Amino acid sequence: MNNKLKVLITGCGGDIGQSIGKILKSKPNWFPVVLGADIHEEHAGKFIFDACFTLPRCHADEYQEAVKKLIQEHQIDLVIPISEPELRNIEKHHYQDNFFGKPVIIANWQSLQVGFDKKLTSDFLAKHGLPFPETKAITTYNKSIFPVLIKSRDGSGSKSIHVVKSQEEMDLFKKIYPEFIAQEYLPNDGGEYTCGLFRSKSGEIRDIILKRKLIGGFSGYGTREEHPAISQLLHQLAILLDLQGSINVQLRLVDGTPMIFEINPRFSSTVLFRHLMGFEDVLWSIQDKLGLTVEPYHINHSISKFYKAFSEYVD
Repeated sequence: MNNKLKVLITGCGGDIGQSIGKILKSKPNWFPVVLGADIHEEHAGKFIFDACFTLPRCHADEYQEAVKKLIQEHQIDLVIPISEPELRNIEKHHYQDNFFGKPVIIANWQSLQVGFDKKLTSDFLAKHGLPFPETKAITTYNKSIFPVLIKSRDGSGSKSIHVVKSQEEMDLFKKIYPEFIAQEYLPNDGGEYTCGLFRSKSGEIRDIILKRKLIGGFSGYGTREEHPAISQLLHQLAILLDLQGSINVQLRLVDGTPMIFEINPRFSSTVLFRHLMGFEDVLWSIQDKLGLTVEPYHINHSISKFYKAFSEYVD
C-alpha cells in the first residue's frame, strides 16, 4: 500500500481499539499518524497512539461538531469507529459510506442491522435455514426447559447474558427485563468458536476459525482450527448478508452441527491474535474501502494458539 494515511480510532480506551492501534502502529510507512479518541482519558491509549483526545458521547448534541473539528484540525484521512454505541449511531444515520467527509471502516448496513439486534439475528438465520438456537421474546417464552439464556436484545458481551435455571427465575426475569430475549442453551461439549469473517467488494470471502475458552468474559485462550463445516456456514452467511467488510461470528458445535448464536458486526477482541496468525482483516478492510488491491491471505502456520494477557502502564 503506497498511500500514507492519518487514521483516527474512536473508542481507543478499550481492548479492541488498542489492539487495532497496535496493528496500525506496526505499519509506520502506511500509517505515520494514528490518533485515538474516547469519552474519557483514564485509559492506556496514550502509550499506544500518537495522541489521544476526548469526545462527547455519540448521542450528545455536541458530538457531531466535536468529531468534525477533530478530523479537520488533524487532517484525518480515515476513521475507524470501535465502540458499539458509535457503530449503532452510524448505522442509524447511514454514515457508513461517509463519516463527516471521510471514509469509515465499518461493515455494510445489512450486517450492522441484523447483527445489532439479536431477535433480528435469529429471524434472519431462520429465514435462510441456517442452524441457530431457538430464540423468542422473553414475554412469549412458555417452555419449562432449563437452563435457558436470557439476553439483552441489543446488548453485547457477557454482562448482558444470564443463565436461568428455574421457572421462578424466569418469572422474575420476565418482570425485570420484559424487553430481553430468551434463547435455547447450547451445550458446550463440542466447543465454542469465535470466527473472523471478511468479504471484499469483489465478493472474495476469507475466514479464520478459533476454538476458544472464555476467561473473565474474554476469549482468554484459543487455537486456530480447520473446520470445513464451519467455514462453509460462514461463507453462506457472508453471501446472505451481502457482507462488505469484517465481522465476528460466534457459534457452538452441537452434535457436529455448527450453530450460530451471535453475529457481531464489528472487529472483535481477537483482532490482534488473528492479525498475527495472518488474518489481517483490519488492513484488508482499509485497502478494500479505498479501492486498493487487497493483499493475499497467507496463514501464519507457525502460530496456532493465543493467550490473552494484560499489560501494566504507569505515568
